[in-house]
Amino acid sequence: MSKTSYPLKLPTSVKEAAQRLAREDGVSLNQWISVAVAQKIGAVETAADFLGRRAGAARPADLLPFLDAAKREPPAAADTLDRAPRRRNR
Repeated sequence: MSKTSYPLKLPTSVKEAAQRLAREDGVSLNQWISVAVAQKIGAVETAADFLGRRAGAARPADLLPFLDAAKREPPAAADTLDRAPRRRNR
């Protein structure tokens, strides 16, 4: 396997969390980040492949009949963009 280096700048909080998780997994930070990136690549490529197969030969214009049949209602108050987004509590 060929390897290459890439200087990575992370926010301190992200690096500290990654270090903690790497330590809990018993691996180096470098190995933990490499696996995390590989997992993300797999998820994105799998999703793109799935959605591509699911869409098949559909084109955006194929959705027009469904959009034309949709009710013409204003968005619910919670769906408007004219207010500041709420912060989620964790």
